[in-house]
Amino acid sequence: MAGKLYLVGIGPGSREHITPRAVEAIERSDVVVGYRSYLKQVEDLLSGKQVLASGMRREVERARRAVALALQGRRVALVSSGDPGVYAMASVVFEYLAENRIELEVEVIPGITSALAAAALLGSPLGNDFAVISLSDLLVPWSEIERRLEHAASADFVIVLYNPRSSKRSWQLDRARELVLGYRSRATPVGLVRNAYREGCEVEVTTLGEMDTSRADMLTTVIVGCSRSFIYAGRIITPRGYKNRYSLRD
Repeated sequence: MAGKLYLVGIGPGSREHITPRAVEAIERSDVVVGYRSYLKQVEDLLSGKQVLASGMRREVERARRAVALALQGRRVALVSSGDPGVYAMASVVFEYLAENRIELEVEVIPGITSALAAAALLGSPLGNDFAVISLSDLLVPWSEIERRLEHAASADFVIVLYNPRSSKRSWQLDRARELVLGYRSRATPVGLVRNAYREGCEVEVTTLGEMDTSRADMLTTVIVGCSRSFIYAGRIITPRGYKNRYSLRD
């Protein structure tokens, strides 16, 4: 008889930002699978459990092992940072199940994404429509990423950039900035948040013209405002449109 697979989002990593349901799922599981850095963030919940940790770029391997164990009747928690459905393990697990015609009880447990964690530290940059784009071209061709950036910039979306820069991908954020500057002023607000709600958290509010792209890395989330976004008291604010219908002055 098959067991159950929990796809658990642990949010930014700090305990106060992990949902009670995520904690409960890990505690109920016999086996916990995940990227070793993420498992360290919940290691106090792992006592007495079988723990299968692996490194970067082992997502398919983790999905296979988690599914195989669940099919053996085990309760398995497959851990992702942020939300499991946003650039994380839910997609590869469900693709794997569909590709192999496997039926299995799966519960997706949402978590706070990097975009939302970074936005909370910056103020209200996501107060209106926004697009989330990863600058990693490991799985998506750069030409497709550029096309998405162009469309998001021309449509005046607030743009959230995941995976902006790494030691091997040092130019993509500069190119993204160049593309967006084709549609927005240099005064457009930009926020860079590194290690949101983790030890060593850094928050910087700047502009598209003044942004130092070398300060970003794989632990950084970049939020680029739209034409209506502005900075007040060190916060980025993107209006929802209330001033068009109501007076906000006392």
